Amino acid sequence: MQKPSLELKGSSFTLSVLHINHFDLEKVAAELDSKLAIAPQFFIGAPLVVNLSSITDPDYNLAALKDLLISRQLVIVGITGAITEVATQAKDLGLAQIKSGKQAKAQPQMPRTTKIVKQNVRSGQQIYAKNSDLIVVGTVGNGAELIADGSIHVYGSLRGKAMAGAAGDKHAVIIAKTIDAELVSIAGQYWLTENIQANSTTKSGCIRLDGESLTIEALPL
Repeated sequence: MQKPSLELKGSSFTLSVLHINHFDLEKVAAELDSKLAIAPQFFIGAPLVVNLSSITDPDYNLAALKDLLISRQLVIVGITGAITEVATQAKDLGLAQIKSGKQAKAQPQMPRTTKIVKQNVRSGQQIYAKNSDLIVVGTVGNGAELIADGSIHVYGSLRGKAMAGAAGDKHAVIIAKTIDAELVSIAGQYWLTENIQANSTTKSGCIRLDGESLTIEALPL
């Protein structure tokens, strides 16, 4: 029997959500450029949903926002949380209205595996553990990047960038024997070197989310 030329099937995907908290597009552009300069892999080329729950102006220029985001190589698949007038604009612009997690049924999470790397990660290298935790037995050098949808464990010095919970898992953690990182991030919340130094008096530690903010705890590693 010949297979149909198309099939419509249900599925679930993890999408990053970009929250727009200010109506001033120049301010949004400046802060977005700053974030992209630090961690472009969070956004560029990845599908995004734009959360507009903070926008209450019925005359908000959604078309200009869309153009701004596209100019930064961001892929916008839809919006969420918009007031009626802005939602109507979205429809005219061909943007889907996405139900939030509170509105939609909870989807079963994919089983998580563990990716283990038994070597040093050098400058310029990037390791991504999709739907996995990531364990590195070695040093992560300056300019190296670790990305995991789950947690990240480094049994050595972490000097580069470590981004856990890349698919939005707020329960992910980053654990390292020595934390001298350029950037750490969990579910999009990030610290730079100066933030880590200001919040830590220890070399070994566990970085996790406490509400919407990062925190670090000493560990006897």
